[in-house]
Amino acid sequence: MRAAIYRGAGHVTVEEVSDPLITAPTDAVVRVLRSCICGSDLWAYRGVIQRAVPSRLGHEFLGTVEAVGSEVRTLKPGDLVVAPFQWSDNTCPACRDGLQTSCVNGGTFGAPGTDGGQGEAVRVPQADGTLVAVPGGAESVSEAALRALLATTDVAATGLHGAVLAEVGEGATVGVIGDGAVGLCAVLGARAILGAERVLLFSRNPERQALGRRFGATDVIPERGEAAIATARDLTAGLGLRHIVEAVGTEASWEMALGMARDGGTIGAVGVPHTAPTLPLFPPFVHHLRIHVGVAPVRHYLPQLITRVLEGTYDAGPVFDLEMPLQDVALGYAAMSERRAIKVMLS
Repeated sequence: MRAAIYRGAGHVTVEEVSDPLITAPTDAVVRVLRSCICGSDLWAYRGVIQRAVPSRLGHEFLGTVEAVGSEVRTLKPGDLVVAPFQWSDNTCPACRDGLQTSCVNGGTFGAPGTDGGQGEAVRVPQADGTLVAVPGGAESVSEAALRALLATTDVAATGLHGAVLAEVGEGATVGVIGDGAVGLCAVLGARAILGAERVLLFSRNPERQALGRRFGATDVIPERGEAAIATARDLTAGLGLRHIVEAVGTEASWEMALGMARDGGTIGAVGVPHTAPTLPLFPPFVHHLRIHVGVAPVRHYLPQLITRVLEGTYDAGPVFDLEMPLQDVALGYAAMSERRAIKVMLS
């Protein structure tokens, strides 16, 4: 079968690899229908972080079950399933606390030595605890719904998690720093699921601004840094924002978040801090800020998001603004790295 392989910074190929096999009784093999490229994949592609060479790529996919191990009880061949970007047993103490990304038996698709989602098939460990079957199967799901379901494998749930960490609720005013797929999904989650009344999206890109408004952003702020902080305070009668989603993970984005936070406010951070920003403790201490950070436990959110997609009340599918076959995955990486695409879907 074919799969995307990381060969070094700026170098992604499609190569023939061995077909996945059941190696543990809790495994399943999934034939991939749709996968995608994540913004976090770009850190290694851009050479910001080191990654094993060669290694499989991708952690977001959905597909149909081809085979299951002898201990798998909730899935059968032919099921359409959605996979969160990490596998988990969904039974350990961390999983029961809703932190499946801290599962003692968990792992990440596309990590060294594992199958990646950007391939024709994937071995899924802990299949019962990881995969969520879509009622009705592939025959009952439209192409638009497939796109929406694919978004739930990471960015839709991660954006929603950022808003949950920021303690967004009915009638809230929230700022979203970051106009990538996660930030845009934070706008959607805050408005469509958590009931925020006003969402300020910080974005300078016209296409992303337009999608942000489509997802429910009431204000779009193109400034950055001190200018963005000043605008946020002007729009909130000088008080600042009580709820902020930080969806970038850089020192500059954290400076913005801290600078525009209202006293007693909450920052929900889901931007991966690969550049290791150093956070000063004195400002949060003085201003009574709550800072909630963490990798999104996508498996926790999947059942409700899938239900909403099938009901037609939630659709993050428009974050995929470029689609291409797996064989052109290198072009997809380049397009996202150069910000010519928000998110690339592979078919």
